[in-house]
Amino acid sequence: MRFSNIYREETVETLKKEKFDVVVIGGGITGAGIALDATTRGMKVALVEMQDFAAGTSSRSTKLVHGGLRYLKQFEIKMVAEVGKEREIVYENGPHVTTPEWMLLPMHKGGTFGKFSTSIGLRVYDFLAGVKKSERRKMLSADETLKREPLVKKEGLKGGGYYVEYRTDDARLTIEVMKAAVDKGATPINYTKVDKLLYENGKVNGVQVSDLLSGDAYEIYADKVINAAGPWVDSIREKDQSKQGKTLKLSKGVHVVIDQSRFPLKQALYFDTPDGRMIFAIPRAGKAYVGTTDTFYDGDPAVPTVTSEDRAYLLKSIHYMFPEVNITDDDIESSWAGVRPLILEEGKDPSEISRKDEIWESDSGLITIAGGKLTGYRKMAKTTVDLLAGKLAQQSNKAYPASSTKGMPISGGDVGGSSNFSDYIKQHVQMGVDSGLAAKDSKEILAMYGSNAPVLFDIAKNEGDGGVNSGLPKKLFVQLKYAVDHEMAATPVDFFFRRTGTLLFDIDLVQTHKHAVIDYMAGYFGWTESTKMERTKQLEQEILGAIKVS
Repeated sequence: MRFSNIYREETVETLKKEKFDVVVIGGGITGAGIALDATTRGMKVALVEMQDFAAGTSSRSTKLVHGGLRYLKQFEIKMVAEVGKEREIVYENGPHVTTPEWMLLPMHKGGTFGKFSTSIGLRVYDFLAGVKKSERRKMLSADETLKREPLVKKEGLKGGGYYVEYRTDDARLTIEVMKAAVDKGATPINYTKVDKLLYENGKVNGVQVSDLLSGDAYEIYADKVINAAGPWVDSIREKDQSKQGKTLKLSKGVHVVIDQSRFPLKQALYFDTPDGRMIFAIPRAGKAYVGTTDTFYDGDPAVPTVTSEDRAYLLKSIHYMFPEVNITDDDIESSWAGVRPLILEEGKDPSEISRKDEIWESDSGLITIAGGKLTGYRKMAKTTVDLLAGKLAQQSNKAYPASSTKGMPISGGDVGGSSNFSDYIKQHVQMGVDSGLAAKDSKEILAMYGSNAPVLFDIAKNEGDGGVNSGLPKKLFVQLKYAVDHEMAATPVDFFFRRTGTLLFDIDLVQTHKHAVIDYMAGYFGWTESTKMERTKQLEQEILGAIKVS
């Protein structure tokens, strides 16, 4: 399958004609992980996503594949051990979308973290999470803490803990996992909404869907259906008439982005706020982003909004930990809001509800997976597909092999492992330069796309003039052409938000080049004037949502 919407009609024909072993509902990180695991075990997999891949929770997180230090505070020992080990696997399988980041945990008099308890806690964390020797925690004096981040509040500072987290691009991680599934034979499609579930003799055996780009409706048949719809799993369970027992409670998390000229953060921090919550402040590509809030949310999960209260809370947190930084609301360049699907347990505060994943099977055979964390996506997928394999084996007497994703690079991850990644970049920079890209752009493409970078260099070499003709800088044009040719991007929002992240971290670039990108995509896909206007409006709304408050 060519993973591009230019071949959408062919993809739809395949989904209509074939009988699948499983159809997965939901194209976030969980659904992508399930599609990859199932396909590599020899199952015939279809996947439908109502929006774009990763458009829900999987592009709106804190963008950390982290080991769950906060769960140690809640004595979630098993979870810390599990996500810590999974974190290392995610990094090894995709070092181009995951980067080790030293995190500073400042300790103040009267704060949540004391020196002794932090030292013990981080040591236990290192042990449980199986942290490699070079990344084990260090304890810092007050002076050493300030040396690493001079902006930290000096009053009452006792020192700091220093440990490694892993920064990621959550949307690109999801896309790369999905592309790996496609390479193995899966058939995913975006902008395809499940209208109803199909049944035979009381057992679910498919889905009826609407193509939101063409307006067509059709049916996809499979032996099993997996509901991995994230914040929407309960709406799928309602269609199955099996929404009972535990239900989802949505929690909204907001992040704000500030240019480093206003907030010159040198060092990633994890710090406590006056109300006892923990917040991240992370430097990234000339910006600093801060989050997250944690409030119950009962609005539309597709369009969670950033309110003035959300921004005020994060500004107050910044002022508390960085009193010398005079950030105002006007300094916030962009922001994003996402919802986490938590499994409701009565009487708990949102920050206390465990992020554990759970799997249910209804009387109709619908398998639902809910909850969980970005870091644990591979393990969640493995557990789900283990159950699926058992069910399919009962139906067909066919045995399926065990999961093989633990040591399997995702798309772009064939770089010889994390330890070889920097050498891989050095060895291939010239290839990008030879294709007509600047050395800086070549290096950035290698760092972002890993072993897929040569495909982008090929576009630069053979089709690079398209950028000049479309009025786009060569690097941005190459990324755009790759996104529509190889990553199923269908709209300008797909490209600017989830294929490049520029809508979050370089809003000025989006404003400068949005019309050229829209014009190119309109020509590429043959949009009518009304479709072009609709796509333009969608992008303007996303830009407005990123820079304004509701």
